[in-house]
Amino acid sequence: MTTNQIMENYKRFVVPTYNRFPVVMVKGQGCLVWDLEGKKYLDLVAGVAVNSLGHAHPCVVEAISKQAPELIHTSNLYYTIPQLELAKRLSQISFGGKAFFANSGAEANEAAIKLARRFGKTTGGRHEIITMNNSFHGRTMATLTATGQKKIQKDFDPLVPGFKYVEFNNISAVKEAINKNTCAILVEPIQGEGGVNIPANDYLQGLRTLCDEHNLLLMLDEVQTGIARTGRMFAYQHYGIIPDVMTLAKGLGGGLPIGAMLVSAKKADLLPSGSHASTFGATPLVCSAAIAVVDYIIEHNICALVEQMGEYFVAKLQGLSQKYPTAISGIRGKGLMIGMALKINGATVVNECLTNGLLINSTAGDVLRFVPPLIITREEIDESVEILDRVLLLCQS
Repeated sequence: MTTNQIMENYKRFVVPTYNRFPVVMVKGQGCLVWDLEGKKYLDLVAGVAVNSLGHAHPCVVEAISKQAPELIHTSNLYYTIPQLELAKRLSQISFGGKAFFANSGAEANEAAIKLARRFGKTTGGRHEIITMNNSFHGRTMATLTATGQKKIQKDFDPLVPGFKYVEFNNISAVKEAINKNTCAILVEPIQGEGGVNIPANDYLQGLRTLCDEHNLLLMLDEVQTGIARTGRMFAYQHYGIIPDVMTLAKGLGGGLPIGAMLVSAKKADLLPSGSHASTFGATPLVCSAAIAVVDYIIEHNICALVEQMGEYFVAKLQGLSQKYPTAISGIRGKGLMIGMALKINGATVVNECLTNGLLINSTAGDVLRFVPPLIITREEIDESVEILDRVLLLCQS
């Protein structure tokens, strides 16, 4: 089938929940993808921060190839070795807690929300969770309610009760919102879908203090920031705090679907047998891929590489900001989670980049978001910036 035929068949057979670009991707290798017509693209979207080691990384391919002939799925009625090994690794490289596995970030956040409700019930009958304006936590009913964006919630009311929204990066606002019903605070260390918003250095420390003072759970949504994306294995490690709960997904599976909720050992018993479940959570196949991703990141010191490449990328983008002051209002980022705030239409820039062989995306209106594979090279960054330079010259005129 041709690209147009495939697009027409999508209209016939697939629910139209996505506004897709008019390309059909058929192959990926490293930071590159190819479409059905044979055109090559530099991929700075990475499946929306999912393909942490790029496309078809040898260690991920090998892990899948070794596990698939042995055991793909059994359900969580039985013990499996890959799930144990992944849980052990995540515990050892984070805060020593226990893991619940699911299939996505939204599911991981659902688990966190249920755990928070259980915590509240056992500590005075509390149920309310504070989240932030412009946050994003998923699209299930509970997680879209937790998401502080009206556009995500539109037409899905009545929403799940028990959530309160306050301004991100504002400790005073959180303090004022806490009441006798509050049981937890759910926050992204850096807001992704909200526009790559980075808080003050003492923000998470302030939240930790408030949670300790009021006996609340501090729950960090690290679905996008986790797994070395910001130059640390987890973003909370930049800020000198330890959460009670952390959720992961995206980059953990290297392209395969997985979600994880990590919870401190003291709070893990809040979800006993029968209180929560996932049929597909942590299959041997997916866990084998995730183990390969985590091990590769540790063994090859990818966090240090991400810091270096992130600083280099930001410096190059700041050069464009100086060159196009009427088009760019600012650059912000940590590691390889970078945003470029525009004064011009973001969708136009994204579409022109696509035409020129560069995949990026725009979020929160007109903020270009760059979340490339963690293995991106200087040469690939240079090529990306050269394409973006040409596009900005065209779009600002």
